[in-house]
Amino acid sequence: MTVLTMKELAFMEDEIRAEVITAKTMNWCATQCKDPELRKTLEQMAEKHQLKIIELSQYFNQTNNIQ
Repeated sequence: MTVLTMKELAFMEDEIRAEVITAKTMNWCATQCKDPELRKTLEQMAEKHQLKIIELSQYFNQTNNIQ
C-alpha cells in the first residue's frame, strides 16, 4: 500500500472538494438551461465529476498509511 504524507492527503482532500463544487455548479447550470442539448451536456459533465469524487474518495479511504 502506498504511504502518503499529510501534505499529499491534504492535496487529495482539496481535489475532492474542488470536484464537489464543480459537480454542484454543473448541475445548477443544467437546471437553469432552457436548451435540452446543452442541459444534457452539463448533466453529463456533472456526472463525470461525481464519478471522479467517488474514485478519489475510494482511494482516499483505502489509504490508511500516513507518514
